[in-house]
Amino acid sequence: MMDKKLVETITARDKDFAQWYTDLCIKAELMDYSDAKGFIIYRPYGYAIWENIQKYLDQKFKDTGHENVYMPMVISESLFQKEKDHVQGFAPETAFMTTSSGDEGEKLIIRPTSEVLFCQHYAKIVSSYRDLPKKYNQWCSVVRWEKTTRPFLRGKEFLWQEGHTIHRTETEARAETLDMLDIYNKLGKDLLAIPFVTGRKTEKEKFAGAVETYAIEALMHDGKALQSGTSHYFGDGFAKAFDIKYQDNDNQVKNVFQTSWGVSTRLIGAVIMVHGDDEGLVLPPFVAPTQIVIIPIQSQKPEVMAAANDLYAALKANGYRVKLDDSNRTPGWKFAEYEMKGVPVRIEIGPRDLANGQITITTRHNRSKQTVALESVVESMPTVLQSMHDELYEKALAHVNANTFTATSYDDFKVQIEKGGYIKMSVAGEEAELIIKADVQATARVILNEPLITEICPVTGKKATQTILFARAY
Repeated sequence: MMDKKLVETITARDKDFAQWYTDLCIKAELMDYSDAKGFIIYRPYGYAIWENIQKYLDQKFKDTGHENVYMPMVISESLFQKEKDHVQGFAPETAFMTTSSGDEGEKLIIRPTSEVLFCQHYAKIVSSYRDLPKKYNQWCSVVRWEKTTRPFLRGKEFLWQEGHTIHRTETEARAETLDMLDIYNKLGKDLLAIPFVTGRKTEKEKFAGAVETYAIEALMHDGKALQSGTSHYFGDGFAKAFDIKYQDNDNQVKNVFQTSWGVSTRLIGAVIMVHGDDEGLVLPPFVAPTQIVIIPIQSQKPEVMAAANDLYAALKANGYRVKLDDSNRTPGWKFAEYEMKGVPVRIEIGPRDLANGQITITTRHNRSKQTVALESVVESMPTVLQSMHDELYEKALAHVNANTFTATSYDDFKVQIEKGGYIKMSVAGEEAELIIKADVQATARVILNEPLITEICPVTGKKATQTILFARAY
């Protein structure tokens, strides 16, 4: 029997989704609150999810010629002021550092992002076309003084990677922007089992200082969207502000073209909200900190523990993240605990099955049980995990498809937005976006590369110019 006491304290998703999310973050031991409001502690289980995301992306970055660096965590106020659009975008949420020494020197800003630091550095080290491209990435934390915070989704400090590249030509920089967007899209499909919608942001929603911003958007269980990563094409605006020039092979001095791109620990929140259920987390197998847990039944029997230890060693030797729980807690407690923590595969080894040379495998996402010959467990595991991943992805994709709607009138749009999901509508531009945000608190997620749904914008009555995917968002 499963111990239901562990999950009874988790609020049902459809009763209060926000509380369900918070309950899971705490009870699954992903994080804890610190004494400084808006700052969280990443507990080992939560941080391990981030480590697996890091591992995947870091290899992709290196495979595509990027190098890791680390920039200072502080920016001088005068340097930060050099890019006016950039300052306008971040000034309301920057944090200033003070000292106890009485030193009244120049103010220091704790980085909300690092464009200006990379720009200053690039201006020093680049002089010739032979120095290009420079393709750098850093793993770090940033601080943004958010008024309303929620674990992983929005905090005053969060972990992320930020890539910053400079290129000889506009064509090369634009290609880099879209290549990185593609890597993020594949992260969703291959690791997180999340189908992202990708596309360009509107002028109103793009990053301050960017020429174009592209985003990956995910749809949560409650019908809200989550911007899960961005890739920006900066053109030569930052280069002009920071005097990043090079001498080309025609002896002409030219400005570089620049990109920036990043994802953060928001992705942990996306995994929780896309896949979780009323019993707890449901972790896709390739990002899960523990992929397989082995639970001995009647562990006091020597033959049971011998088989459990042998299977643990074999799975570990084959590269799986596996745990053997031989603690003195009851099997029912263990079942509930690992179900709540979203461990993809549970293996039960008991004397009865063992006598028949078998074990029982339960997959978390569908609670399906199957009996497998003990000698076949290791060789069957790739299929088990891949099938689980594929089924989670297809389920999430079906949710997106079932909750994507088309609006031909503003009245229809307003009715549908109350139900949640993505809504496609052809609009006339920023005026429509502002009206929609004021009326129903929905925003443009991405511009869709699709034909106009209506020739006239349902919001303004003016000629429609583009089809946009709208949603309420985190």
